[in-house]
Amino acid sequence: MQLTAKPSLNNALLISVCTPELRGKEAAESLAELARLVTTLGFKVVGTQSQNQSSTRRVNVLGLGKLAEIAQLTGNQGVIEAEEDGEDELDDDLDYGLDYDLDMASVPSDNLPLACADIVVFDCDLSPSQLRNVENQLGVEVFDRTGVIIEIFSRHARTKTAKLQVEIARLNYVAPRLRETSTGDREHQMGKGAGETTLELNRRNVRDQLAELKRQLVSVQEEMKGRRTQRSENFCVALVGYTNAGKSSMMRAITGSDVEGENKLFATLDTTVRALFPITHPRILVSDTVGFIKKLPHDLVASFHSTLAEAHDASLLLYVVDASDPSFRKQLDVVHEVLEEVGVEGSKKLLVLNKSDQLSVEQQAELMVEFPDAMLTSARDPKDIAKLHKYIVGISEEGMLQEEIVIPYTANGIVGEIRNSMSVTKEEYEFDHVKLTVRTSEVGLARLKKRMLDL
Repeated sequence: MQLTAKPSLNNALLISVCTPELRGKEAAESLAELARLVTTLGFKVVGTQSQNQSSTRRVNVLGLGKLAEIAQLTGNQGVIEAEEDGEDELDDDLDYGLDYDLDMASVPSDNLPLACADIVVFDCDLSPSQLRNVENQLGVEVFDRTGVIIEIFSRHARTKTAKLQVEIARLNYVAPRLRETSTGDREHQMGKGAGETTLELNRRNVRDQLAELKRQLVSVQEEMKGRRTQRSENFCVALVGYTNAGKSSMMRAITGSDVEGENKLFATLDTTVRALFPITHPRILVSDTVGFIKKLPHDLVASFHSTLAEAHDASLLLYVVDASDPSFRKQLDVVHEVLEEVGVEGSKKLLVLNKSDQLSVEQQAELMVEFPDAMLTSARDPKDIAKLHKYIVGISEEGMLQEEIVIPYTANGIVGEIRNSMSVTKEEYEFDHVKLTVRTSEVGLARLKKRMLDL
């Protein structure tokens, strides 16, 4: 079950189900975000439809009148049937405050003339039975928000770890949505109950695949844990934030690396670790983590625990937000919620108000009043990047210890290692030894002292 953009299947119709929990401006913002998600997959959003409901748990999700209206936009290929509970139009006239003023220029409204839609995407989660019922009613492929997000993750995963994590989440999503085929029914009848239907075989195959993927993931996670342990004596900075907030651009700017970054949702899924540039001694490592989003599927959050472990182990968290986005405060709340869910807490934090070059002087001043401890930056401004670099170095030095180390000239290689991994603030050369005053982390100093004892 995958979304694939084809020449004849490019038009998407978006559906917003407005409930007491999601209404007005918030519902509009969520629908606009869904439009960006669908566009990321290569589809063209040709229109939107919305309806007020008391919940999203009804058999057909929408009332029959709205379903019939949508069916016209998808070519009338389905069959509209009344719900068994007789409540198909129960909530059509409810009003949950849909009066809002939001720029939806990029998303066609309900009243625009629509091209024939090839797929329908709901801005909520649908149960397997709801998905099946609505597809039968409309006669086209129907997807929910979780299905779209998982498909984007599947396409953007690059490393083995990310691919394993996304595939586990995808199979967990697909498994309850597997459907019986007529061929499977005949096979079962021919076997007179002794064999498995195609559906049963498919479900067993999915369970087997999940077991194997989880086994592989455990092995890969052990390798990742080993690499993090090796980096434990380095000061580590993790960039965290909402998807498309500019984390990858910030990563390139402060590390001088070629980390991929695009103006798309979830352009980066794989954790990338680079050294802060200009290089410091000891080195400071920077990691770029997966972006977050509202209603991030629980299975994806669970799957990416190992990736977000970089944030868990970081000495400093940079909360990067797109300050030019009016909804960045709500996006920041989402970041806090996800990090709390995966147990990231206690680290020192800095709010980075990115893309400040897109704000007026007055807007920048207002933000600094609202967030006095934050830092206004633009990844495109070298002065801003130099300021952020200085801040990171300053924080890293706060936890350093200073000590005088006496090293005999006979200790080959140690002086070079110290220069590469520590900050040398003073050097004194004596007859048979060199005396170095070094600044380093507690872990690094303990390792050096142990090395000296072994000489």
